[in-house]
Amino acid sequence: MSKTQYRVYVVELSKRVFTEHARFRNANPQFNGVLQCLYVGMTSKTPKERFLQHKTGYRNKKGYKLSSNIVEKYGLYLRPSLYNHIEPMATRAEALKMEETLALELRRQRYAVWFN
Repeated sequence: MSKTQYRVYVVELSKRVFTEHARFRNANPQFNGVLQCLYVGMTSKTPKERFLQHKTGYRNKKGYKLSSNIVEKYGLYLRPSLYNHIEPMATRAEALKMEETLALELRRQRYAVWFN
């Protein structure tokens, strides 16, 4: 039996998210409009599978939506150059911490970033 591994991933978002989504704009006062708008997430799937779930509004068997509205509406494509250097993690907790760490690092670099 293969052990579940967790990965972080980055999706480039349309810059329309910055003008159309007040919570996104308020979360990114450092953004100067030069770099991209990004979403950072973590998954036990491949980043490609997870991106497709976001874009199709994926719901689980109980009907709960498990996709981000921001990625569903504004997601353009994956940005592997921003996450491929990060090794898969053994636990969900590690991946959640790495998601936050990566998101905050990208904000420090002046990207506009959304994460959960």
